[in-house]
Formats: sequence, C-alpha cells, structure tokens
Amino acid sequence: MSQHALARPALARPGVHLADALPGGLARDVLLVLAGTALIVLAAPLTIPLPFTPVPIALSTFAVFAVGASLGLLRGVLSAALYLAIGVAGAPVFSGGQSGVGIPTFGYIIGFVIAAAVVGRLASHRADRHVPGTLALGALGTLAMYGCGVPWLAVSLGIGLREAILLGVVPFLLGDALKVLALAGLLPSAWKLVGALRPETAPERR
Repeated sequence: MSQHALARPALARPGVHLADALPGGLARDVLLVLAGTALIVLAAPLTIPLPFTPVPIALSTFAVFAVGASLGLLRGVLSAALYLAIGVAGAPVFSGGQSGVGIPTFGYIIGFVIAAAVVGRLASHRADRHVPGTLALGALGTLAMYGCGVPWLAVSLGIGLREAILLGVVPFLLGDALKVLALAGLLPSAWKLVGALRPETAPERR
C-alpha cells in the first residue's frame, strides 16, 4: 500500500464504485453514507398502497439497490443500517410514515441491509458496469430482500409461508423486475459517463 493511500483512509477501495469518482477520503465516505441514507428516506414515502396486502409498492427498494451499487458493500450497508436505526428509534421514515419494529413490513427493512450488502459486494466485482451483471445484481438483491421480508410478514400476520409469499412477493414481481431493468439501464450508463469524464475510472479493457 502506498503512502498516499495511507494518508487518505476510506471505507472502500478507490476507483471501484461510482461514488469513488468523487475526490476525498474518509470525510467524503461519511458524507456519502449520510447521503445514501437520505436518498432512502426520501424514496420511502413514494409508495402505492395495495388493499389486499400490508406491503405497498415502494420506490425505496430501488433506492437501496442504487445506494448499494454506487457506494459499495460497507458504505451501502451503513446507509441502509442507519435508515433502519432511525426508523427503529421512532422517526416516521418507513413507508407510509411508519416506524418501529412492530410493523408487518419490518422484515423488508432488515432485507434492505442484506440487499445493500449483496448488491455492494457484486458491484465490488464490477457487476454494475454492464447490463447482464447489473440484472444479476438486482435479481439477487431482490431475492435477499424477499428472504428477510416474507418470513417476518408470515410471523407478524400469523399466516403460513405460502400465504406470505402470495401477499409479499407475487404482487410485486413485475414492479421489482421493472426496477431491476431500470437499474440495468442506469448504472452502466453512469459508468460510461464517469469513464468519459474521468478516464482513469473507466472499466478496464481486456
């Protein structure tokens, strides 16, 4: 490790994630974590309630994936975990202005943290720099979120796993697929733009 790298501590390797196109070290990373949390908070109210399930259609999942991919595993997880902590503390930042752990959808909030880790880890391996990789990244992040949200929903409502899947997965498959497609259009395009502006951050040519 160079002396320059030691002089600029950071929460991720430089140049690996979209956020690394911004100059700075640890102070920048702290601001990025806070900005990631703010983005999730701003996206959370953008929901469409459905009358037959307590789980709404929400834009916050897209925000979590974008934050995880752009910031990377550690910073993305910290952003999602801070969002979770703020809501658990009582701030009405969850969808529908909810807070606390007693809501049926809290498992999905836990899933945000896991999904941010999955997405951030895959982005560390440059999966977000091309469409197929971003599609895989989004699909695995979605599965991670469902894997946390559905069991919590079942326990919270006192229903079986099959019914929880019908309430918490099936109605959202199309919408989540569209979010992943949007992500697959956004992230590789953002990398092309960053590569044009800062050639040293462009994907390596093989």
